[in-house]
Parts: sequence; structure tokens; C-alpha cells
Amino acid sequence: MMIEKQRSIPFGYKLLLGILVFAAMFVFSMIMGAADISFKDVWQALFTNAEGEKISIIREIRLPREVAAIVVGAALAVAGAIMQGITRNPLADPGLLGLTAGANAALALIIAFIPSANYFSITIACFIGAAVGTTMVFGIGAMKKGGFSPLRIVLAGAAVSAFLYAIAEGIGIYFKISKNVSMWTAGGMIGTTWGQLQVIIPFIITGLLVSLFLSRQLTILSLNEEVAVGLGQKTTQIKVILFIAIILLAGASVALIGNMAFIGLMVPHVARAIVGTDYRFILPMSAISGAAFMLFADTLGRTMNAPFETPVAAIVAIMGLPFFLVIVRKGGKAFS
Repeated sequence: MMIEKQRSIPFGYKLLLGILVFAAMFVFSMIMGAADISFKDVWQALFTNAEGEKISIIREIRLPREVAAIVVGAALAVAGAIMQGITRNPLADPGLLGLTAGANAALALIIAFIPSANYFSITIACFIGAAVGTTMVFGIGAMKKGGFSPLRIVLAGAAVSAFLYAIAEGIGIYFKISKNVSMWTAGGMIGTTWGQLQVIIPFIITGLLVSLFLSRQLTILSLNEEVAVGLGQKTTQIKVILFIAIILLAGASVALIGNMAFIGLMVPHVARAIVGTDYRFILPMSAISGAAFMLFADTLGRTMNAPFETPVAAIVAIMGLPFFLVIVRKGGKAFS
């Protein structure tokens, strides 16, 4: 009876509740931190022309940081949802299947060989690296018949990720740029500027819009590819477009904040438990939930040991690893 009642709640109400939770988390994240900020300060910074030290802190430091958390959380959550739908693999995640490792390796390469590269060039390099990492993982998975099983894909992702991270580390040590690379890939929003967001946000919005536009086709693909073909879908073209969307979302996220695993694994499972198996509902709910989750993680990183910062990547990993183990133990159906 409880399940039937849950499913009878219209999606619009669930989405509205998600937006309210997200808005509350955004306000909370703007107020909390080492600096003593009030709700009045936040209101004045966002909606008036007031000036002052606290207003400047909000506008130039805290607001771009939280905007980065919003767009990256949404991007990684949607990228993970798409990957889980395409591969029908409950363990799929950009951080676990080679995307972020490939972007990380490309980042190290461009810092080493083109130190004068601007932010746009670095972003493009991350896209290329994410594409290479994904190609390697799925290439290994396709080498053997039945290779796209969840276990084989995860093992291939772990192996390729370790290889690409080793390349990045080796480049950092050989060219003595380890500090520069680690500053990019530490997994956090500290130091985010409006200039960086102007470069990154259009790519993420493009990826989100493409994925939402193809959400109906993704739902059919996630159920059965033969059915999709029977319904006249051009499955190859749809998969290619969706993988491009994944690369845009994951590559832009790495270019902005570095490595961040488990968000793309956790959030889609939670969204699926709330709205069901239709990706027309899963993707928007994942975007909102991912944004709210990243705001929470960043706020926790800023406040739990203030004035020092706890790496957001570490906080997400602490929460994500038990979730991953539960999904593995339950065969991917723990939250479905």
C-alpha cells in the first residue's frame, strides 16, 4: 500500500519538493562558513546594489563556489544516470568508468606541454581525455562476448582509471608539475571564479539539454535494446549522442573542480527510488538532487573543521563507498 501511495504522487509535486530542498540547501550553504554571514547579507548581495566586506565575500568568493557546486553536482548526477541507462549497469559512474581519470590525464598533459594554455583549451583537453578514457573502458569490455556485464565493466573501469591516474602522476613527477596538477584535481570548489564558470556552464547546459531531449529514448534503451530497435529507434546514433552528452558533462566537471567519484552512482539510484524508472523523470530529479547534494558536501567541507577545509572529494567518497558496497551486495536493486 505504501509503494502504491508513493507512486500515486504526481511527479510535479516530487519535483517541487526537490526544488524546495535545493533552494533551502543553497541558502544554508551561502550562510554557513568561516565568515559570519546572515540571511540579510545574502539577500542584499543577491538582490540589491549594497556594498561591504561581507557582500564582497558572498559575491566574489562564496557565490561562484556554490554555483560551481550546483552545476557540477547536476552534471555528474545526470551523466551517471545516462550511463546507468545506456549500459543497464547499476554500478555505472563517470568516476568509476574512466571518464574522470581520462580527463585528469589530459589535464596533466596539457599543463606539462602547453603551460600557457588558457582555460578554454584546458576544458577541451578534458573533453578529449574523458572520451579516450571511456573508449578504453568500453573497448576492453567489448573484447569478449558478453563483456558488457556490470562486473566486467567495473573491473575494466578500475584498471583503466588506475592506468590513467598513473600516467597523470608520472607526468607530474617527471615535469615537476605535481603541485599544479594536484591543485586542479583535488576535487573541490575552492578558488572558483566567474571567468571559469563562464567557460564551463555553457558546456554543462548543452549536455543537460541534450540528455533531457533524449530522455524518452533513453528510457526505452534502459529497458531493452531489442524493443528500442523494434520501435524504430536508431539506437547507435542515440547512444553516440548520449555519450557525447556524458563526455561534455563529465569533462566540464573535471575541468572545473577535478576528480569526483560516486555522485553519478548514488544520486540516480535515489532519484529512481523517488520517481520510478522513466528517465523523463529520473534526469531532472537527478539534476536537482545532485546539485543539492554537492551544496551539502561543500558546506560540510567548509564548516566541519573551520577555518580549515576538508576536501569535498573525501567527504563524497566516505558517503559513496558504503553506498557502492550496498548496491553491489543487492545486485543493483537496493534503491530501485
